Amino acid sequence: MNSIGEECTDLKKKYDDCFNTWFSERFLKGDQDDSVCAGIFKIYQECVKNAMKQQSIDFKEIDKDILGTENEYKTPPNANSS
Repeated sequence: MNSIGEECTDLKKKYDDCFNTWFSERFLKGDQDDSVCAGIFKIYQECVKNAMKQQSIDFKEIDKDILGTENEYKTPPNANSS
């Protein structure tokens, strides 16, 4: 799957590869230190944030805690508009 921003797709692939390697070769063997991918994740995250700004996507909507709240079962605004 591509990233939200075309310019971020290569970074996403690098992070996904790093994460999958960490998960299979370390985490599943008991090593929970996930810092090995932290650097590439930070760079990818910044790229995604910039892509979101360019597409006028509001960060506040993404950072909302919904699970476990009364909003969990509400239909989001504009969900039914076509």
